Parts: sequence; structure tokens; C-alpha cells
Amino acid sequence: MRMVGKGIEMAMGPIAIFRSLNRDQRYAFMGSFLGWTLDAFDFFIVTFVFARIATEFKVPIPSVVFAVTITLALRPLGALIFGWLADRYGRRAPLMINIAFYSLMELLTAFSPNFTIFLLLRALYGIGMGGEWGVGAALALETLPTQARGLASGILQQGYATGFLLAAVVFWIFSSFAGADAWRGLFVIGVLPALLVLYIRAFVKESPTWTAGKAKPIAQRGALLAAFVKNPWIFISAILLMTAFNYMSHGTQDLYPTFLEKQRGFSPALRSQVTIVVQIGAIIGGSLFGYLSQQWGRKRTIVIAACGGVVAIPLWVFAPNVALLTLGGFIMQFFVQGAWGVIPAHLNELSPGNIRGTFPGFTYQLGNLTSAPAAQIEAAFATRFVLPEGGANYAEALAIIVIIVFFAVILFTLLGGERRGVEFSDA
Repeated sequence: MRMVGKGIEMAMGPIAIFRSLNRDQRYAFMGSFLGWTLDAFDFFIVTFVFARIATEFKVPIPSVVFAVTITLALRPLGALIFGWLADRYGRRAPLMINIAFYSLMELLTAFSPNFTIFLLLRALYGIGMGGEWGVGAALALETLPTQARGLASGILQQGYATGFLLAAVVFWIFSSFAGADAWRGLFVIGVLPALLVLYIRAFVKESPTWTAGKAKPIAQRGALLAAFVKNPWIFISAILLMTAFNYMSHGTQDLYPTFLEKQRGFSPALRSQVTIVVQIGAIIGGSLFGYLSQQWGRKRTIVIAACGGVVAIPLWVFAPNVALLTLGGFIMQFFVQGAWGVIPAHLNELSPGNIRGTFPGFTYQLGNLTSAPAAQIEAAFATRFVLPEGGANYAEALAIIVIIVFFAVILFTLLGGERRGVEFSDA
């Protein structure tokens, strides 16, 4: 379907788009953006302290990395539960419940008495993390005008990179004062997103698209299975695409701080500083490519970004010094998150209208389920490449896996559909 008012939408710049939004639209977008930002902040805290947790619980690092695997594996369940609630009872209340739930699980992680309880709490946190993205994206994109969708998609998705950046800043400050071994305090800080519930309750209104359709019978508004039977390829192609996308993001991010620590010998402060610069690249790339996708098309923009990521691989892991390695990380995440910046709009546009609270988040998180072992696979694969001085060669493992993943992203993007600019009231 062609974009309604295409010429007008293409002519609007980012500043004009922002000025066109009313107060309710800005509040809804900010609530959704912050929900995803703080969700990602809570998730990425653990990636900075893999080695510290392994030492305290006396387990190998790959076992601790399994905490990421189990978090990702439970995200589809969260997307299904909270998406189901959002399609029946509105986007706003399930979003508040979701944020409160994942914040509580983060806090309880700080008091894990043993490794088994630690893993259990990270699994429960995964349910909360899985629910936020789909519900928040639906609330924001259903509230905003069509011409704002590309830019909003790019910025909204970069809540993930912003959360990673915040985690890096907090880890840097916290480790400077409390020491890198005092990892439990980081998870106490992770309860702060619960305060966002107060903001949403006070300022964010319900999605006008959902409100307009709530007179429909519940069964009609929530027919996930019926939608799948009617058009299974929409679901299958979206899940395949999200599998490749999640391998791309987690494959380039989750083990990267460990690579910097173990193979390049970076201190906690230097790792944080590099991560901050890298995530600035992610935020710029995601916002820019999301905006450009409104003009170039969703699929074309994703393919261009993925090709850029392939070119960035050598500088990303094989650069000879800190400055070039940081530049490589900046460029890599500029393109990785550039591709991701298209996804909130792309999945919401592909979704059947009566299940938009469920479809985007559920297909996204099923892709996460399939790609959940990404960091574990990379960590195990790295042990097969031994450095001359001994130890795992994370650089070679990351490079080999990621180049395969980029080509998978391109392939599944081209195989899928596109409905750029579709009016949600008509979908």
C-alpha cells in the first residue's frame, strides 16, 4: 500500500515533524521511549559484570552469559501476555504494570543468594522486558500522525541504545566509587524505572486507535490465531526477520564488553567510555535511518544499513588501537541500530490492526527466543580460537558469526512484505 499524502510526508523535516505534534502525542511518545530506554538499561547492566558474577558464584563466564540467554528466551512469553492485555484492555494500563514488574525483578536480582536464584530472577525479568516493547511501540505509533512514523520509529527504537549508554555511564560511575566487584548495587539502581509509572499515569492518554476500536467484541479484537490462519506468511516472515535482527544486535553488543575486558585488557572505566561513544553512534544511526525510511522505504533502508555493517566488521574488532577500535564500534552500531530504527514502524505497519498490541512485540520476541543463545554461542565459539598468548579469541568469533548474520538480515528483509505509510485506522 502506498503512503497516504506521500509528497507532504517526504517534505517534512525532523523539526517540522516535532512541531506538528500536540501535547498528548509528545507525552505518549516520551512515555514509550523512556519505558524502552529503562528496560534496556536494566538488561545491559548484567553485561558489564559477567566476570564479577562468575567470580562470586564460582561458575564459568559462559554459565553467567546464560542469564542473557534465559532472559531473551522468556521475552516472547512477556510479549504474548502483555500484548494480549493491551489488545483487550488498552495500551496504557498494561504498560504501567509491565514497567513495575520488570523493575521489581531487577531489584530482587541484587539480593540473589545463589546462582540458581539469580538465573530464575533473570528469567522472570525477561517476561517483563518482553512485554514492554510491543505495547509501548503500539501506544506511541498509534497516537502519532502518519508523517511522524519513520522518525518516531527510529528514535523510539534507540531507547535500547540509550539504555545501553546509561548502563555504561552508571557502571563507570559506580565502579569508580564502589569498585567493579560490588555488582549488586547496580541492580538496586535498576529499580528506578518504576518511577516512570507515575509519569504515565499522570500524563499519558490511551491510544486513540485502540479507543476508537474498543466497541468491537473482544474475540474480534484479539484473534491472534485467526490472523495467523488467514495470512501465516506475515507471521513467519516477521519472525524470521526478527531472528536475524536479534542475532545482529545481541551478536554485536552483549559480548562486546567482555571482548574489550578479556582480549583487549580494557579497564572498567575505559570499557564504559568506549561503550558510551559506541551507543552515541547507535542513537544517531537509528534516528537517521528511521527518518530516511519514511522516504526510501522500510526494506531498502534496512538493506543499506546491513551492508554498511558488513563493511564495518574489520575496524570493529581488529583495529590496532583504542581510538580506531572505538571508531569501529561507533560505525558498527550506527548501522546496526540504523537498521533497527526502521523496525517499530515496519512491524506495526505489517500487523493486522486488531492485534497490533500483540503482533509486533510477539514476532519480535519470538525472534529473540530463536536468537537467545547468541552471546553464549559467541562465547563458546571464541574458545575454539586460541590467541598466541593464550585465551579465547573473541574478535575472530564475533567477526565470523556477525558477517553471516548480516547476510541473513538482508535475505529475510527482501523476502518479507512492506506497507509503508498504511493508515492504522484502516489496517
